[in-house]
Amino acid sequence: MPQSAVTPTPAATKRSRLRHPLLLVAGIMLVAANLRAALTSVGPLLEQIQQQLMLSATSAGLLNSLPLILFAVLSPVTPGLAKRIGIERTLGMALLLLVIGIVLRSMPQTGMLWLGSILIGAAIAFANVVLPTLVKRDFPGRAAAMIAAYAAVMSLVAATASGLAVPLATLHDRGWRFSLLCWSLPALLALIVWLPQLRRSSAPTAGNATPAQPAPSRSPWGSALGWQVALFMGLQSITFYTIIGWFSTFAASHGTSPQQAGFELFIYQVVAIVANFVMVFILPRARDQRAIALCSSLLIFIGVAGLLLLPGYSLVWLIFAGLGAGSSLVLALSFFGLRSSHHHQATQLSGMAQSVGYLLAALGPTLFGLLHDLTQGWRLPLMVLLCLTLLQMLFGMLAGRNQVIR
Repeated sequence: MPQSAVTPTPAATKRSRLRHPLLLVAGIMLVAANLRAALTSVGPLLEQIQQQLMLSATSAGLLNSLPLILFAVLSPVTPGLAKRIGIERTLGMALLLLVIGIVLRSMPQTGMLWLGSILIGAAIAFANVVLPTLVKRDFPGRAAAMIAAYAAVMSLVAATASGLAVPLATLHDRGWRFSLLCWSLPALLALIVWLPQLRRSSAPTAGNATPAQPAPSRSPWGSALGWQVALFMGLQSITFYTIIGWFSTFAASHGTSPQQAGFELFIYQVVAIVANFVMVFILPRARDQRAIALCSSLLIFIGVAGLLLLPGYSLVWLIFAGLGAGSSLVLALSFFGLRSSHHHQATQLSGMAQSVGYLLAALGPTLFGLLHDLTQGWRLPLMVLLCLTLLQMLFGMLAGRNQVIR
């Protein structure tokens, strides 16, 4: 049956979306820049926040974990939201929530710290799920390169947020609140740049033809492979967010200044960026990803073991852990497409893996703080983290086999 004159073909719709590809790429990179900065800026300030608000280590760990809990809760519903209102509008809504959340978190009123953290978690949850889908849809031939590039931007800005957190707090009498507030500016910039994309939303409308749906396929929730991807995602996230959230406090207990700890966290994330870019060249050449999963997990294991046994050389161990974290992140994001039969299943796997993954990741900083409270030391928390790294290695090698969910 011929196409209606007023009904655009899928190819025409895509050409319309990509009429200004540089603006779209800029928007993607700015969205990516805001996916971690609002979280990584908290860690170096955690001791100040604890002292001013009289938080226990467990409560401070919950503060780090709260956005991750929102990731876990909202990731499964995000594909449905994106289908209803479109990927572009979902990202626009996420950026608006992010700006509001960052502003509220910096306000002095009781409870605003927690409310703002909830909104930040919701915003990043929505963006986390749909951004890889947007890249796969609009740049199918360059998806791996785009994912690595936006992961690098995400890591670079996250590293900058960690490194600048303490210096920014000294510039204003509001201290840590001012430092956290500063990250509303890049979020606002991303929202402004993203506004033109809202007119080209992918949500079906009365004037648009409904694209053909792929044949039904197995849900990742009922697939062992889907669970292996999700557990790899979660276990690598546990280590990353625990180090980001607790390293400054750990380092302070070994005589390191807040400024030096912030610098070392900056290096940790810069090294992860290098690993992001290296993965662009390694992934396409690998027949499967088992060796990559093994090596990336082993690097994290060496880093955590070093912090446990020789904490005085923490910068060296963070370099190892950073290389592992950067390569593990890109591998986890790539699994969403590599282990899926088609685009829609990739969206489902992304939602599932980020839900399960971040639920596990949310437990990391809280459990780490709880174990530190119970033992008044770092040995047991770090030993548990080492065991989790070994599990990451196992599930990474299982997920790395060359197969898809069927």
